[in-house]
Amino acid sequence: MIIKNREELATTGLRKQALDIIEAGIARVLPPAIMKSAVGYDLNSKILTIHGDKYDIHTGRIFIIGGGKASGLMAETIESITGSENIAAGIVTCNSRDHDHKTDRIEIIEAGHPVPDSRGVNAVERILALKDKYSINENDLVICLISGGGSALMPCPAGGINLEDKQTVTGLLLSSGADIHEINTVRKHLSKIKGGGLGSFFSPATVISLIISDVIGNDLDVIASGPTSPDRSTFLDAQNVLEKYGLLSRTPESVVSCLRKGCRGEVPETPKSLANCRNYIIGDNMLALEAMADKAGETGLKPYIVTSEQKGETAEAAELRAAEILDRKYAGYDAVIIGGETTPTLPPGHGKGGRNQHYAAVSMLAMEEYPGEWTLSSAGTDGSDFLPEAAGAIVDNNSFSTAKSKGLDVKSYTDRYDSNTLLKKICRSLIVTGSTGTNVGDIIVYILNRK
Repeated sequence: MIIKNREELATTGLRKQALDIIEAGIARVLPPAIMKSAVGYDLNSKILTIHGDKYDIHTGRIFIIGGGKASGLMAETIESITGSENIAAGIVTCNSRDHDHKTDRIEIIEAGHPVPDSRGVNAVERILALKDKYSINENDLVICLISGGGSALMPCPAGGINLEDKQTVTGLLLSSGADIHEINTVRKHLSKIKGGGLGSFFSPATVISLIISDVIGNDLDVIASGPTSPDRSTFLDAQNVLEKYGLLSRTPESVVSCLRKGCRGEVPETPKSLANCRNYIIGDNMLALEAMADKAGETGLKPYIVTSEQKGETAEAAELRAAEILDRKYAGYDAVIIGGETTPTLPPGHGKGGRNQHYAAVSMLAMEEYPGEWTLSSAGTDGSDFLPEAAGAIVDNNSFSTAKSKGLDVKSYTDRYDSNTLLKKICRSLIVTGSTGTNVGDIIVYILNRK
């Protein structure tokens, strides 16, 4: 059972259906399920197959590298597919706080997320050291396991920038309202390995990346900041992001100096082509949504997938979807399914919570006039809605009245982005899964029972 506090939350039939659907979505994008449907290995011919493409490695060796929230389970699965005896060596990083990963040849190193730490820096240094240690060459295959969270879990600051300065910039960007594309544009230009740097480093070996995407649009150069993908962005783009959000004056001088040197051409740009790299997206948000729709159908509901690319400010997105439901845009459907990743803009002195909790809290007010019963569940597929103790939240048509009966002013909590405190006081609202070992962004389902 993925949702650990399911019995506490499933107090109505609609809530039970919503939780069933959320669980089905997460289960479909767990690394073992994804990888076993995408990757095959013939022990006799030593042919690796990925989405139908074949790689002959009988004259070379296999090495495993990478990082992300799913990389631990991905490492376990790749060993089971190829056989650990066919892997020469490997190192990946992840935030495996709820998993005791068991691998024979691949070392799994826990590192910091969402703010990078020294464990991640040390892990990347050891990953890079594999090239000389094993004399990795053009006959070898380097398989890179990439998933959401890889940007923070694989830190490798560019020359002249220390870890503390990178942590400062990451923190500023995360609270600024910048979206993941903008955040990773900056990250790529402060790193030795992001923006294609990792793939370039392991040349002339062939580098194959197996990618579980948490990015809207599945942009290869954005997922985990694109360590094995050619980078379209520039130093000027990175500097413009900091200017756009008024962060330049608060950014460490070493970072500003690095970006300005890059703008002047004094520092090499990120690679714009990588002939030795092949990138495969093997799992994404839509895969989860399709599984959710299938589950909804099994439970007698009529599902509708709105989009896998919901973005924008969290409260605005919640209010828009509620308005669409109230205007009967989805008339005829009783399970409305959405995926993506919104971006809250935090006010000074904000409270606790994450975008899924905030989405649910705002929806309590926005759905108040719905003429019937409804339930909404919104969760991060990684199991951590900014706060690791909550994956997201579930609310329904009774939640707002419960809040009022307890003397809680819902709008005051949402105005100061203190959804976690609000939902704890309402009770039976916070979804707890622990770390799931995957990450394809957020998933949402509305169950609607119009009078």
